[in-house]
This record gives sequence, structure tokens and C-alpha cells, in this order.
Amino acid sequence: MPRPSEIGFRAGDVTLAGTLLLPDADPQADRRGRYPWALLLPSWLPRDRDGVLDDRGHPEWFASGPMAPHRPGLLLRLAEALAAVGVASFRYDLRGSAASDGDWAASDLFTRIDDARDALGAMRGRRELDLSRTGILGHGEGAGIAVSVAIGDPAVGALTLVGAAARPERDRLRRAAAERERTGVDRQHPLVAALDRASEELIERVERHEPEMTLRLPGGGAVQLRLAAWAQAFGTPSLALATMLHRSVTLVHGTQDAWADADESRLLASVLRGAGNEPELRLIQGGGHELAEADDAEIAAIATDLAARLEPRELPPVLVALQELDG
Repeated sequence: MPRPSEIGFRAGDVTLAGTLLLPDADPQADRRGRYPWALLLPSWLPRDRDGVLDDRGHPEWFASGPMAPHRPGLLLRLAEALAAVGVASFRYDLRGSAASDGDWAASDLFTRIDDARDALGAMRGRRELDLSRTGILGHGEGAGIAVSVAIGDPAVGALTLVGAAARPERDRLRRAAAERERTGVDRQHPLVAALDRASEELIERVERHEPEMTLRLPGGGAVQLRLAAWAQAFGTPSLALATMLHRSVTLVHGTQDAWADADESRLLASVLRGAGNEPELRLIQGGGHELAEADDAEIAAIATDLAARLEPRELPPVLVALQELDG
């Protein structure tokens, strides 16, 4: 069985909580007792380390009972599939979610990018991990964060982007709200329903540079949103970032994704090719945003693909020294 370790790490002024999952089998003989590894980043809205909408930390925001968020979460399934092919992984509760400190509604995109960088930094002190074989798997918003982090980090060698958006967040928000209104997907969650109904108001307030917005939840209650997060997302499209990325990339997308249409990954793949990359695009037929419809074989294939692309990279001197110091 894979071996989990609970780990807290500092991210700015808060402590975030996560799980390092090590394979049960020993590392390959040529890896000096170290495992290749991947950082797993969750999608939009407050989510726990398994990638599940944080209904336990925010019960008033999400449905319960039969309509509760799907479990097991995508990131837990992928972590276990990676462990089965000899790859360690670290995943964590987003700021203001589950066991992590902070306030999700008051956080912004750039802070969540910094949190991911801090997670990488925390793992670089672990003697079980091979720093030269580092990957990032990002889901939804986490895919954009993965691209942002990888651009500035030469030690990150391979990316898997699941349910990624390519266009600016303004466009994705409008398209997703319209699709969920048409299909009803995830509209059982008060926070999702409120965001969809107020999407145009939110966009207008961001464009007027307002600092906050009170989001009224169906059935009562409200969430005070800090609009800096949305303004940053509106101005940081993955399309623009992808032109600066030169890495091994696989894009995975469910054909029934109500949060980001599969055309987003097709567009992102085209831009990556134009920048000199050779991305692979995998479509999961009938899959939604959480890929709950994907069977274990499809999840295993995603993990096996990432594992195969974790080739050793030349590390900057500071990371070479750190890895040698740790033995």
C-alpha cells in the first residue's frame, strides 16, 4: 500500500496542510533511494487536497447528502495511480479549505500561485524525492497555476493539465455559467449557483475596479468576495502564458466538462505547438470536470503518461547543493 505522511508547510503568513504519498515499492536502483514526484494542484473554488469541493469546511456553500461533491476526488485517485507506477506526489488543502489556514474568499490568484511555489519549496527538503524528476499536475485553475510556476522553475520537467482553460477567465466564466444553466451540472451547490447567477455583475464590478462584492447565496447567507482574484485571472490567460512554456505537456479533458469546454484544451495545445512544444491531447469521452466518469484504467493511463515523462533535468546549483546536503 502507498505510504502517506501528513505535512504542514508555511505559505506566506499561513500554514497549509497536505499529504505526501510515497509508493510502497522501493525506488529504482539508479535513483539513489529517491522517487520521481509530482505536485498535484486542485481546480476552481475552495477544495481539499483530494480535489473535492470543500463541503466539510464550508457546509453552507456546498450541497450535502446524495447531492454532495463526488468522492473519491480526482487528485486522490491520481495520487494513488502515480504511487502504483513508482511516483511520489504531494497534494494540499487550498488556503482557507479543510485543514489549511486562511480565508479562501479573501485570497487571490497570485497568492495561490505563490502557495504552489511554497509547496514545491517545502518538498525540496525531503530526502525521499528526486528533485531532478519533478512534475506538476494541475486541474482546472490548478492547470493555469502549474503553467505559471513551471515557466519560472527550471527544475519542473513535465506537466499534465486536466480540464484547463485557455481563454481569459472572463470568457471561461461566461461560457461555464451558460453551460451549467443549460445542463444543471453542479448547480445544486449554493456557491456555484450564486456565482453563475451573478457572473455578469461580477464581471462588471471587476471592470470597474471595485475591491469587493457581496455574493448572495440561494436560501440565505452571503460570501464576501475579494475581486482582486478575479481581476488577476481576467488578465492572466493561459494562452499568453503558454507561449513562454517549453516543457513536456499532456492535456487531458472530459468531453462533457461544464467548467471549461474541451475546446479550451484544443486551443491550448495549438498555442503550445506554436511555441515549439509537442503536447499530447487526451479526451475522456463522457467525462465531466471531475473526471468521475473515468474508470480506473483511464486514471492509470494519465498517471503512467506523466511517470514516463519525468526524465532527469539539469538542476540549478542551489538545488544540486540541497539534494547533496540531504544525502
